[in-house]
Amino acid sequence: MKTILFTFCLFIISFAAQAQEPKAQPKTQRVEVSCGQCQFGMKDKKGCDLAVRIDGQSYFVEGTKLDDHGDAHAEDGFCSAIRQAEVIGEIKGNRFVVTYFKLLPLKK
Repeated sequence: MKTILFTFCLFIISFAAQAQEPKAQPKTQRVEVSCGQCQFGMKDKKGCDLAVRIDGQSYFVEGTKLDDHGDAHAEDGFCSAIRQAEVIGEIKGNRFVVTYFKLLPLKK
């Protein structure tokens, strides 16, 4: 009797585990990234702030900052150049809320 009960419980647990659908992993997208004021001509804020450009529209970034990725005023910095990055995030209102950000190396 114990064997039958154990087998039945094992069957129920394995059935329940298989019924759960795996969560879809968010995909990265490649975007242009730079200083919103210096390179993208955004006027919403004073000073330099990180921004992304997606499909021709620019958004200030939340979740990472301009200086988290090196000197913004260096030759290849965000205030001097438009760079490429792989990101995961979503647009909320007029901001891009990033959960993953990888700055790509410059092509020479």
